[in-house]
Parts: sequence; structure tokens; C-alpha cells
Amino acid sequence: MSVFSGMPGCATSSGPRSERIDETQQSTDLVVEAESALATGDEVAALNLLAQAIEVNPTLTVAHIRMAEIQRNRGDLNDSERAYRRAVTIEPRNFVAQLGHAEVLHALGRVIEAVRAYVRAVSLEPENPGANKGLAAAYLELKEPRAALQYAQRATALDPTDGRSHANLGAIYSLLNRHEDAVNEYEAAAELMDLNAELLLNWANSLGAIERYDEMINTLNEVLKLEPSAVAHERLGYARFKQRRYDEASQHFRDAIAIDGQHYPALNGLAVVLLNDYIRSERRDDRLRREALTLLRKSLQINSDQPKFVDLVSRFKRG
Repeated sequence: MSVFSGMPGCATSSGPRSERIDETQQSTDLVVEAESALATGDEVAALNLLAQAIEVNPTLTVAHIRMAEIQRNRGDLNDSERAYRRAVTIEPRNFVAQLGHAEVLHALGRVIEAVRAYVRAVSLEPENPGANKGLAAAYLELKEPRAALQYAQRATALDPTDGRSHANLGAIYSLLNRHEDAVNEYEAAAELMDLNAELLLNWANSLGAIERYDEMINTLNEVLKLEPSAVAHERLGYARFKQRRYDEASQHFRDAIAIDGQHYPALNGLAVVLLNDYIRSERRDDRLRREALTLLRKSLQINSDQPKFVDLVSRFKRG
């Protein structure tokens, strides 16, 4: 017989610790089972097993993260956000949880909250390209290019092969009126990712800002092949106008208006072409003036905050 068998308190002191060990093992085993279910494509079974693991051990961060990831992949973003939020509450210094939470908040359009979560993720892993890219994109969405710049630059430096990072940096440079730099980044992005209308339109705008109109036109023609839009036609009208090819400018502005009659930049562009034609007619063709004024008044009904065009109406309201 053991000399310790008769000591009071032995069974009760080891009991809770044994229970904790058993609970930890049980919850871990459930997570492993969930991974096996997921490997077979059974996401529902995996989620149920992870819920059981959390019920056994509510502070098991890995179970909350795995649940959040599955829900995110299924498109259940609100459920995913809640699971990530529980994970970061339990373990604030868990980078995977912080970055996942930031990305889901961003996808939900909760951009200010996403910025805060990205900042926490970057503070944990400053050299992670994804966290820097996400934070730059969120600041860009908030129209805060100066705040975004350092993170976008770091993202491209950390992963030069990521086209989206180059596109983000290009957009930031554009907002900062650094259009030469923007064009360089858009060119890099175009070599690394599939072309899309957003990238090409941004690229074209920066080319126009530095008066590279032929390249601007070529880029916009690529937009029209991918996704014809009022914006693309209006920008083509602008480029042709800058080249003094007024008939072509007029046609593109009319094409834009045909697609979207509320696109006021195209209304303004066509009005300016008509007023130029009116002046070249030595103010004899009053039809041009009247049509231009009709277009400008419609534009100002859509957006009244256009002082330049308010002034044009005032100057030309009488022949």
C-alpha cells in the first residue's frame, strides 16, 4: 500500500487539473476531426465539430479561427466576422486572427474598423505583404492617400510580383498628383495581373494628366473592348478634344451620353465642343449655343457644385 494513499486531499487536488487536460485533449481532437471532414469537402460537418470544440473549450483560438475561415469561404461574412472577433478577443496578438478579421471587416464595407484591425495586424508582423497591402487599400478607399502611401510602398517592396499592390500604389500616386510614378506602377501591374477596366481607366487618367494622349487613347480603347462605358467614352472625348480633334471628341461625348444620360462630365464635354464650334462660326450658328446651354443646365441639375460651368451658362446665356 502506498504511503500517499491515505493523505487527505490527493484526489480532489488532481481532479480539476485532470479535467482540464481531458477538455484540452477533447477539444483538440474535435478540431482534428473537423480538419478531416473539411478535407473530404464536408464543411457543415467541420463547422459542427468546431462548434463542439468551442463548447468544450471556449478559449481555443484555433477553433474560432478555423470556423471563421470556413464561414468566410462560404460567403457567410457576418458569421465569419463574429468568429474572428472572438478569436482576437481571446488572443489579441494572434496575427492570423487579426488579419482575417481586418479582411472580413473590409469585405463587409466596415472600412474604418478594418483599418484599425489592419493596423493591429501590421504591428504584429510589419513585414507581411498582405497586411500592408490590405491597410493601403483600406486607406485608399477612405481617400486618405498620404496615410496609405507608406504601406503601399512597403507591400510592393515585400512582394514585387503582386499586381494588385502595384495597382493600389498607382492609384495612390494618382491621388497625390504623382502621375509619372502612377503610370510606372500601372505598367507594372498590367504585366502581373489580368487587365480590368478599373486599372485601365486609372492608367488612362494618369497618362492624360501628363499629356500622353496617344497612349491614353490606346488604353481607353482597351477599356471599350473589355467593358464599354460612359466613363471610357467621356475620357476618349476629353483626349480627342485635347488633340483638337473636335468631331471625334463630340462623337465620344455623344456615345457616353447615349449609354448614361446622367453622366454630367460627358454633358459638359459636349457642351464645350459646341460652344467652341459656336465661337468658330463667329457666333452665327445660334443652334450650337442653345444646345450647349441645354446640356450645361442638365449637368448642373445633376451636380450643382460646378462653378466653372455655372460661369459658362452665365457668359453664353445671351448670344
